[in-house]
Amino acid sequence: MSRPPVSYYRATVPERTFGPPLRGRREATVCVIGGGFAGLNTALGLAERGVRDVVLLEAEQVGFGASGRNGGFVFGGFSRGEDALLRELGGERARALYAGTTDAVERIRKRIDDYAIECERVEAGVVWANWFRDPRVLRERQELLARHYGIDWQWLPQDALRTRIRSTRYHDGLYEPRAFHFHPLKYARGLAAAGAGQGLALHEHSPATALAREGSGWRVRTPEGEVSARSVVLACGGYLARLRRRVDAGVLPIATYVMVTEPLGARLGEILTTGAAVYDTRFAFDYYRPLPDTRLLWGGRISVLDRSPEAVERLLRRDLLKVFPQLAGVCIEHAWSGLMSYARHQMPQLGEIEPGLWLAQAFGGHGVAPTTFAGELLAAAIAEGDPRWRELAGYGLVSAFKPAGFLGAQLGYWWAEARDAWKAGREGR
Repeated sequence: MSRPPVSYYRATVPERTFGPPLRGRREATVCVIGGGFAGLNTALGLAERGVRDVVLLEAEQVGFGASGRNGGFVFGGFSRGEDALLRELGGERARALYAGTTDAVERIRKRIDDYAIECERVEAGVVWANWFRDPRVLRERQELLARHYGIDWQWLPQDALRTRIRSTRYHDGLYEPRAFHFHPLKYARGLAAAGAGQGLALHEHSPATALAREGSGWRVRTPEGEVSARSVVLACGGYLARLRRRVDAGVLPIATYVMVTEPLGARLGEILTTGAAVYDTRFAFDYYRPLPDTRLLWGGRISVLDRSPEAVERLLRRDLLKVFPQLAGVCIEHAWSGLMSYARHQMPQLGEIEPGLWLAQAFGGHGVAPTTFAGELLAAAIAEGDPRWRELAGYGLVSAFKPAGFLGAQLGYWWAEARDAWKAGREGR
């Protein structure tokens, strides 16, 4: 029998409404469209800066998209590699942007504490485990992070790594001690509750259907209402609102897959003796983390296809057993796929695209800290005229070349997967 596509995260939070559908007309200083991390962080950042007339519109429920379905890893950096940022921006600008994401990690910690957000935070770091025997990829990244970014990722020799991760698949690793992992949907709901406590008006089940100029501001329509606002923030992620063609044209909505096992109990200790989250050095990497109730969350793969839970389980179970054959026969209780927004340049698209019209999208692949960073940049820009968002202006709205871009993305993923397999084959694995 086919299982409904309900994520573990959605199954482990009680039903809650943060606001009714928008009905009638209302005025606002800022209207934020999108109730994921980018929109919530922008709205809360505005409220924290004293901007009280903020309305947030969400087409479904708070955290419906990638923000409420992701792996739950919280650590610094962007999808674009640190070496590429250095080449493209130079040392000073690259360091400033990277520091924005590590500062965002600390801001997330502080908000969890300040707003008493119960989100199953696990302060155990993140391990980058080497799928291959050649240690150069680890050494080079460790040296680059230390020399150019002032970041210390600790070396884990193979013996030490295998005492933590009981798999013969890995050869050495790097450990990021300041990282953590959490329940992302609980955190998203915590942000919404914090914003509501400061006067943020949230309206769920209120898709924006039209956006138009209104004097010096903007008018946003929904099926049953409208908002007139001085500024509007488009933060729709992979679920495109179709309000501005060039905004939608700038991203590819790409699917990734996640599953969660049954509670493993003592069996969890057979595969992990660390509470750290883990991902590996392949382009097409696995990522996983132990959950507080002894389940294992496992994710990976990139596709243009949003697959059924059964298809996701078939694909990911095969990946799981390559790393942990001792989990043969384990029951998978939840499996799901969901869309994330990717830009061709692998960086967020952020900034003012028309007077009073702001954008925050394309966080796919590494989004928890960058969405927080983006929310701070936009809130500071709108409330205080802060120009720091312009540091990301070079990574703007570039065409994703849809529909050909979907084929290109899938072919690129398959090519990278084949390259990883070829490299492993050369090592006799």
